[in-house]
Amino acid sequence: MKILNKLIAVLIAIELILSIAIVVLLMAIFNKQNRAIRRAWAKLQKVVMGYKIEVFGKPNREANLLIINHQSMLDIVVLEDIHPANLAWIAKKEIGSIPILGKILSLPKMIPLDRSNPRAITKLIKDVKDRVENDRVVAMFPEGTRGRGDKLLKFQSGAKIMVSKLNLKVQPVLIIGSKDILDTKNFSANIGKTLKIFYLDMIDTTDENWLENTRAKMQELLDQNL
Repeated sequence: MKILNKLIAVLIAIELILSIAIVVLLMAIFNKQNRAIRRAWAKLQKVVMGYKIEVFGKPNREANLLIINHQSMLDIVVLEDIHPANLAWIAKKEIGSIPILGKILSLPKMIPLDRSNPRAITKLIKDVKDRVENDRVVAMFPEGTRGRGDKLLKFQSGAKIMVSKLNLKVQPVLIIGSKDILDTKNFSANIGKTLKIFYLDMIDTTDENWLENTRAKMQELLDQNL
């Protein structure tokens, strides 16, 4: 079974590389339609991998920052599929340096983050402000990297700094089961599974411990649904 899962992962990886290259080309030609192109691509991945999505709660139209747990590349795909807004993802700057595929950040004006530069927060705040002023919803993984799927990692302070500086309105999103479908750390994949997405209530960010409390709420909900 493990060999089959590895083989499926190889086939999916090939499909992802080729399809992302096509998406980059289409966005370069039809850049004003980049949101529609990304969404169509995300919906195609659902067909290719044969998964289903169960959504609990609703996106709050007032929210301009989503904080999301991270366990798989699929987390980005499913939010691109179901979320109504034009998301601006905060992503590792290194992704942008990948030949051709790296344009997936620059063409739709995602937000690259240089994690090796302690001064990067200044540019991050500037970029986030620009995207929000242009009616984008910023999406970020406050854990900073992929977790195991059953235990949330510590939330980094970047979200709290951005909210403080820009008075952002925050909605947490919990994704459960994406790693079971596409495990990008262990290079394994399964088809025909269902993942769950929970839109939590917007956060009262006047509480100085709001980020830590949000992580606790998300972990509690995760525990209840494993």
